[in-house]
Amino acid sequence: MNHRTQVGIVGAGPAGLMLSHLLHLAGIESVLLEARSRQYVEERVRAGLLEQGTVNLLIETGVGERLKRLGLTHHGIELRFGGRGHRIDLSGLTGGSTVTIYAQHEVIKDLIAARLAAGGQIIFEAGDVGVHDFDRPTPKIRYRIDGNMNELSCDFIAGCDGFHGVCRPTIPAGVLTMYDRIYPFAWLGILAEARPSSAELIYAYHDRGFALHSMRSPEITRLYIQCAPDEDLAQWPDERIWEELQLRLAAGKDWKLNRGAVIQKGITEMRSFVVEPMQSGTLFLAGDAAHIVPPTGAKGLNLAVADVRVLARALTDYYSNGNRELLSSYSETCLRRVWKVQRFSWWMTSMLHRFADDNPFDQRRQLAELDYVTTSRAASQTLAENYVGLPME
Repeated sequence: MNHRTQVGIVGAGPAGLMLSHLLHLAGIESVLLEARSRQYVEERVRAGLLEQGTVNLLIETGVGERLKRLGLTHHGIELRFGGRGHRIDLSGLTGGSTVTIYAQHEVIKDLIAARLAAGGQIIFEAGDVGVHDFDRPTPKIRYRIDGNMNELSCDFIAGCDGFHGVCRPTIPAGVLTMYDRIYPFAWLGILAEARPSSAELIYAYHDRGFALHSMRSPEITRLYIQCAPDEDLAQWPDERIWEELQLRLAAGKDWKLNRGAVIQKGITEMRSFVVEPMQSGTLFLAGDAAHIVPPTGAKGLNLAVADVRVLARALTDYYSNGNRELLSSYSETCLRRVWKVQRFSWWMTSMLHRFADDNPFDQRRQLAELDYVTTSRAASQTLAENYVGLPME
């Protein structure tokens, strides 16, 4: 079966769904292909801290009603070290900007509902997806559904299929340059049925390693501790995790961590990755297909949204005016922001984590950095501006 659209999108994550939604609002047709089922992508738990610009875009484009009802708005974060907490006033340092806790899978639900309500085409459980002829005027996406092969012809392809997707590896050797850093530690994370122990996120530097206190709702807490990349989860029963979290997060002897039933447990690898350029012919990469950031700065979803906002504007200019200038500069425009976000995520990660080869000098340097960030308005403002989100373009 052969069919046609204007933009073929591979991957129904935040990047692909948001791009399809923005294109629809501009009167541009798209078809979205997703290897997993709708239930899987709507239930897959991922991080959920949204920058101010991401929140604004979701509301402005009509998919923010549940976000406004259920999202938890935060005006600050806390850095803990040396047994004391130090608040960074995000709103006060950025002219009122905030961040919002709203889980990624909830964003996915909202975008899928909006696309289907508008008659959008999302093909779930598409197998054997492959992108072809993106060096020619009419690229194609081939995929299998219900045992039959199909071919989708289009003007452009958006590769929004993640780090392990098919789009980036299809680009011929020698076209892309990869920049990669693997960190020598990971995060052991839990999701617990426990009321958050703090109204805001806590980033903790401790002699035993980093810890993070976050949340998903007023009843669900998300918590992480730094661990080895090859950590054996079997060696971490719930009680040991709670004790380690209490030790690393404590600020004063009277501070107590709320505990509850652990409903999810896993290991998150830490890496930084960027590919340049983010386009080849009529194939454009967005989101995790083009870059990965360590989760310390909470930037993955937000960076994906920023990418597709740039791409949607470029495609709109092309279809409205026949202008390819914005399409040609897509990669350059995105990468300016991508590298700034990579810098911030690396900085937060390096400041807050213990490295295996740390010596007393490095530990003192980290503590001095934390002391400076929490006592200098200029340093605090730099953190705050990056944390709430740099300009979308």
